[in-house]
Amino acid sequence: MRDTITAPGERADPLGIIAGGGTLPAQVAAAGRAAGRAVFLVGLHGHAEPAVLAPYPHVLLRIGAAGAILAALREQGCRDLVLIGRVRRPSVAALRPDRDGARVLARIGRAMFSGDDGLLAAVIRVLGEEGFRVLGAHEVLGAALAPAGLLGRLAPDAAAQMDIARGIAVAQALGAADVGQGCVVQQGLVLAVEAIEGTDAMLARAASLARPGPGGVLVKLVKPGQDRRADLPTIGLETVRAAAAAGLRGIAVEAGGTLLAERASLGGAADEAGIFLLGVDPASFTANGDRP
Repeated sequence: MRDTITAPGERADPLGIIAGGGTLPAQVAAAGRAAGRAVFLVGLHGHAEPAVLAPYPHVLLRIGAAGAILAALREQGCRDLVLIGRVRRPSVAALRPDRDGARVLARIGRAMFSGDDGLLAAVIRVLGEEGFRVLGAHEVLGAALAPAGLLGRLAPDAAAQMDIARGIAVAQALGAADVGQGCVVQQGLVLAVEAIEGTDAMLARAASLARPGPGGVLVKLVKPGQDRRADLPTIGLETVRAAAAAGLRGIAVEAGGTLLAERASLGGAADEAGIFLLGVDPASFTANGDRP
């Protein structure tokens, strides 16, 4: 663990970041510092990437070591927390909780066996009971939220718009069941839906199911009723590359509800890959596009 030093002008209470994989934990840390806060990251071992955490005060701990995680955050004086980054959900048997971790798991209770949204809601509740305030990544990193409209030069044609509209309906039904946040639709057919495997694995599976003709569309939305303080839909350069490799024509995400990792590079990457990248309002999108 590195020493935490509070620079002049920083708030005394560091922003705690419980970090999974990808670059977003570092983006949240950078945004926190830019806002005048010290930061402290707890990287989840086997999920967080050490090189991403390296520039910031941090410690790596097992996901099951909840007691050690809470103790580290308290030692650093953290009260506000952000949960961010990819985490592959472990089995209960693999958690090997420490003593306090077992106590936390008992308080989470049956939510351990529910969907991701139900589990995260329980985790947020328990963190609140432990004296922490959980913030949404978007509250710190508002500039990373997908805007409405095109992020690159390419736009969906009428057939792709129909696939987007179909994908919105499917993703909303999927999210209402707390299963996943996305799906792939091609020519009106649902090639794949996202479950525990994650977006990239879903895209690889969709590639093997593609039909002849124009490629499909990836649609990712916030789950209906989801607590937006955790697990917002996220896409990054890897998603763009995986979508192109799967033969898709484009990606549609919920505007104002999807985090864009490496946002400054995404539009250019989509153009280079030959696919569109579109932020949509699910409530107003139709097969003819967003209503005025």
